[in-house]
Amino acid sequence: MSWRENAKKRAALEATKLLKEGFIVGLGSGSTVTYAIKGIGETIQQKGLHLFGIPTSYQSLMLAVENGIPITTLNEHPQLDLAIDGADQIDKKLNLIKGMGGALMREKIVASAAKKFVIVADETKLVERLGTNHSVPIEVFPFSLPKHHRSKCLRIRSSQNGPKSREAGRFSLVCDAILRGLQSPEIFTRAIVSRKYADWDSLWLFIVVGLHLFFRKDRTGKSDSGKKLRLE
Repeated sequence: MSWRENAKKRAALEATKLLKEGFIVGLGSGSTVTYAIKGIGETIQQKGLHLFGIPTSYQSLMLAVENGIPITTLNEHPQLDLAIDGADQIDKKLNLIKGMGGALMREKIVASAAKKFVIVADETKLVERLGTNHSVPIEVFPFSLPKHHRSKCLRIRSSQNGPKSREAGRFSLVCDAILRGLQSPEIFTRAIVSRKYADWDSLWLFIVVGLHLFFRKDRTGKSDSGKKLRLE
């Protein structure tokens, strides 16, 4: 296993230590969260915890079922105790870019319904400024695609069969105009929303309340909401 995969696994398993009896847990999507979902399954088997998971994607749903995690819905449990997810980029204020994997809307809904939202990642996701050498994915309704396509800021993410679709049936676009980094993620988000460029954007501001970040040289980065990232 490479140092990066090892770091992703350690970060994910660290987050599973937050599990408690009766928890309702949001299951994010992506390669790092795969380790967390497997870890949750092992915790259920080894400690006999009774808990339920709410997956954010079909991939997470199937993985949860394979690992013996009982599934529930937001209809049955509108408030979650914990949500665990990965990220595409993380700044030192715990703001994020995430959503390149295709489950943006569901990930945001589940995260916002959780009492505690924890990000798990390796050091390659940590940046000084969000958007540096990275597109900002957004999500739009198919009906509104012609309007968005006229914007010089946006580019359609394509597949062999046309525009790349999301888990919820929406189309995936990216904004490439800010690859040198966002001066102010807050202003960018307000501009995107006010100009109706997106139905969902991939900037996550002021929502993360915990971070488990593992480094190449056995250092651990941890942080809580409003606190500076600390290395151990």
